[in-house]
Amino acid sequence: MSRSTIGFFAWIGITYSIKVLWAPVVDSIPIPMLTKTVGQRRSWMLVGQIGVACGLVLMSVIGPSDLLILSACAFLVAFSSATQDVAIDAFRIESADTEYQGAMSAAYVFGYRLALLVAGAGALYLAEYFSWTVAYIIMAALMLVGIITVVLVAEPDRQSDAFTLELSVPGLRRWFSRAVTGPFVDFFSRNGKVAFIILLFIAVFRLSDIAMGIMANPFYLDMGYTKTEIANVAKVFGFFMSIAGSLICGVLVVKWGLMRPLFIGAVAVAVTNLLFASLSLMEPKVSYLAIVISADNISGGFAATAFIAYLSSLTNRAYTATQYALFSSLMTLPGKFISGFSGLVVDNFGYFEFFVVAAMLGIPAILLVVWLSGYERAQLASQP
Repeated sequence: MSRSTIGFFAWIGITYSIKVLWAPVVDSIPIPMLTKTVGQRRSWMLVGQIGVACGLVLMSVIGPSDLLILSACAFLVAFSSATQDVAIDAFRIESADTEYQGAMSAAYVFGYRLALLVAGAGALYLAEYFSWTVAYIIMAALMLVGIITVVLVAEPDRQSDAFTLELSVPGLRRWFSRAVTGPFVDFFSRNGKVAFIILLFIAVFRLSDIAMGIMANPFYLDMGYTKTEIANVAKVFGFFMSIAGSLICGVLVVKWGLMRPLFIGAVAVAVTNLLFASLSLMEPKVSYLAIVISADNISGGFAATAFIAYLSSLTNRAYTATQYALFSSLMTLPGKFISGFSGLVVDNFGYFEFFVVAAMLGIPAILLVVWLSGYERAQLASQP
């Protein structure tokens, strides 16, 4: 497959960026029989996990022989995973008090990075020594880890119970007002005009790393690194570096609050893209790759932890799933859209130019976090 085709496949990931459209359903509508048994959050997590497993099995059967059907199966995986994300984010926020959200964020990032290690390095090892079909089937089987965990954990307490949808015009109006418009009205009423700047900041914070992400593996392969080297350095070694970044950020959030770590993370993510630009001009030595991966994953883990804690702090627990889905959708939508063109940029200009442009995409986030920090300080100073 061409790099341009691989780039366009990134648009399937836009599913994660529009999950706010069905988040009100996950937030308020019970699943018949299942929700009464395991609760609102856990029932939707289970449905998402089963969908992911089914989609991965179908992808292993179809393979790249029919890209249209393969993309449909990938869409099933993305839609199910995004649904699981909505429920898990609500579960995470509702399971701990506000002062512990930084720790919850670090734990969340640790689990996310661990999953990337398994699905990244693990899949590459399996593909190298067996086949991609085996890799996808085993990834599907590993969804049992999540399913078993969901069955074992307790449902968190909620400020509002699941809403029983009445299939009538008045019932639909009440549901729409409570579950769909309520979360947005609440957010804007709490933040006023600054809400628009907050949403803009959320939209641009991860532009730099998401835009370059889908070209990472093609870049490593085109540079001449083997799948095993990529797995060892970019996935396994990178995993420990990202955890280090998350731990450092978790400590600094407790010490400094959220805004300074957000600024550091925004700057670091943009700068590491310039390191990838430099790597594209060098011969393929594993030591060079390890240095760049270290910087990239430390900054990525640091920035992700700070940002997730920031997003969690913005939510009202009466509308946890919908509001957090709004924030996380905005967080990824611009980057996912732009990343679809990444293969075209690489094919027409080259990797060096691509990574430089990706680094420049981080500038708006840096400027906005500076403004928001100043606004927060002014608000604190004006309080009696």
